[in-house]
Amino acid sequence: MTAEKSTPPVRAILSIAGSDPSGGAGIQADLKTFATLGVYGAAVVTSLTIQNTRGVAATHPVPPEIVKAQAEAVLADLSVSHIKLGMLGNAGIVRAVGEVLAGFKGEVVCDPILRASSGPALLDETALDDFKREIVAHSTVLTPNFREFQVLTGVTGNDEPDVSAAVARMLADYPRLAAIVLKGGHRCEDGPQVVDTLFLRVEGGWRTIESRRERLRTANTHGTGCTFASALAAGHQQTGSWAEAFRLATGYLDRLLRLSAGCQIGHGTGPLLHHLAK
Repeated sequence: MTAEKSTPPVRAILSIAGSDPSGGAGIQADLKTFATLGVYGAAVVTSLTIQNTRGVAATHPVPPEIVKAQAEAVLADLSVSHIKLGMLGNAGIVRAVGEVLAGFKGEVVCDPILRASSGPALLDETALDDFKREIVAHSTVLTPNFREFQVLTGVTGNDEPDVSAAVARMLADYPRLAAIVLKGGHRCEDGPQVVDTLFLRVEGGWRTIESRRERLRTANTHGTGCTFASALAAGHQQTGSWAEAFRLATGYLDRLLRLSAGCQIGHGTGPLLHHLAK
């Protein structure tokens, strides 16, 4: 008899996020991104939402113990290299996910979803301190838009010295952070360009990498934050480099925005059409 050759387990990325029944954001966008980039994705649902392209009507958080049990079941079975975090919703879920992250040895990419683009809060204001202590402290990379960056850091100014000082405080306060990606879509919204910035920790400080692209005027932007963070996690799994992952994620998102711009899905802020990227 000849022994069967063993093959290494397929590495997975676990998304812990809310569910979007319209398919544009949340775990649906995450799984679509993973699939089109050649990565196996798993998903833990933190909240059921009632939403479509017109906005979020209501959210229904999953009990924290169920969120934790979902994650533990996946981690006990699959070879998970990265966890990608999205909507968490309330302090109970934040603390439950924090317990999961405390024992996780891989990379954690956190998209700090605090509020929907259409307005409703997606994280209780009372949970912000728990979020910083349980989630940010266990994250490898944060991918905030500028409004989220302001909430997390307390920075009010938009100029480079203010932003740099806030980044320095974050890297000092959270030693596990390897990088912060400040997304540029909500920064200088009237400008002709979108500038995404990677602040990458290096010995003695950080180095900055920018990605500049023409600002595309399109209604189809629903799920861009989820998609970007998922693409960043996928790119890092494939390359082992946050700089290369940043280049992959910004290029992937720009391509999707252009492919989706001429299409109509729904009657509000349309989603990205991930399937066009295949």
